[in-house]
Amino acid sequence: MTPDERGRGPSSVRVQVAARARQGWARVRTAFVPVLQAVVAAGVAYAIAFSVLGHSAPFFAPVSAWIALGFTTDRDLRRVAELAVGVALGVGLGDLVVHGIGTGPWQVALVLGVAALVARFLDRGPMLTTQAGVQSIVIVGLPAVGASGGPVGRWTDALVGGLVALAVAALTPSDPRRRPRAQGRAAVVEMAGMLRLLARGLRTGDAHDVQDALIRGRASQPALDEWQDAARSARDLARVSPASRRHRAELTWVGQSAVRVDRAVRNARVLARRSLATVEAEPPHDLAPVADAVERVALAADALAAALGSGTEPLRSREELLRLAAELDPFTLTPDDWQAQSLVLLLRSLVVDLLEASGVDARTARETLPEL
Repeated sequence: MTPDERGRGPSSVRVQVAARARQGWARVRTAFVPVLQAVVAAGVAYAIAFSVLGHSAPFFAPVSAWIALGFTTDRDLRRVAELAVGVALGVGLGDLVVHGIGTGPWQVALVLGVAALVARFLDRGPMLTTQAGVQSIVIVGLPAVGASGGPVGRWTDALVGGLVALAVAALTPSDPRRRPRAQGRAAVVEMAGMLRLLARGLRTGDAHDVQDALIRGRASQPALDEWQDAARSARDLARVSPASRRHRAELTWVGQSAVRVDRAVRNARVLARRSLATVEAEPPHDLAPVADAVERVALAADALAAALGSGTEPLRSREELLRLAAELDPFTLTPDDWQAQSLVLLLRSLVVDLLEASGVDARTARETLPEL
């Protein structure tokens, strides 16, 4: 039976579902407050347009508020303003076209071209141009949706939504480090859980535990991708936002750690695949020393996750990994067993990646390993 065939059993499904559920709840926890703020802003924008402006169906007021705020904590005032102005511009131009020359294919093309060019003239931001084009198409293509308040009624609705979104963004300033910190902690915790499961399988000789560790490692890729996306977005924000520039050093470190932890997890998957073949080999191998080393890597990963989540220097993780790296001599740990020694060699690469993620330069990390 091939590893892929083994991975299709109930255990595989259980591990994948559990990993996806953990990652999903982590996303929910991160997005809960921003979504709540956007929901309130959408409701307030609708209420203002309905009660104050007297529009019977102020559809674009909540739409504008939701698009401008979104569901993440990356709410730089410039970004929110770009989105709000883009929506208002597209809706306004669409309203003028509908009431001036009607609707149809050439009207849609005309308003899209005008909206995009005007947006590019007003600002270099791509979000403003994108939203202006999309909203102008919506207005001209679906002229009956939310048509209330006269020729510029939908434009005033969009303006109200955008202003409410700007007020929320200004009154609830966000820390650009929050999301990459949370995503980094979640991703490294997943890796630590995978390594603990692998260590247990190596210690007991249980192939199912090793297989589950491999499946969990594969299922962690979305969390790693989300972390890298969050770190990249936060670094981009720090370049343009004066308030965020003081965090640039930490955000750069988090971004570099995201890349190196991703590399470490890929090495951990290779280690798990090789471990599966070794555990199933006959006669049985004594893999307790390897299991102990993998368990220590898991503990160091836990410490790294805590440091990433709090934004502190990962001293504990670094010290544990440096001590372990100095002991990873395959001929000492697993003498006279070339298959177990091959696992130690793979573990050395994993430890070097985590050392770099914790702030140790590549040369020092490699030189800490015993010479072969």
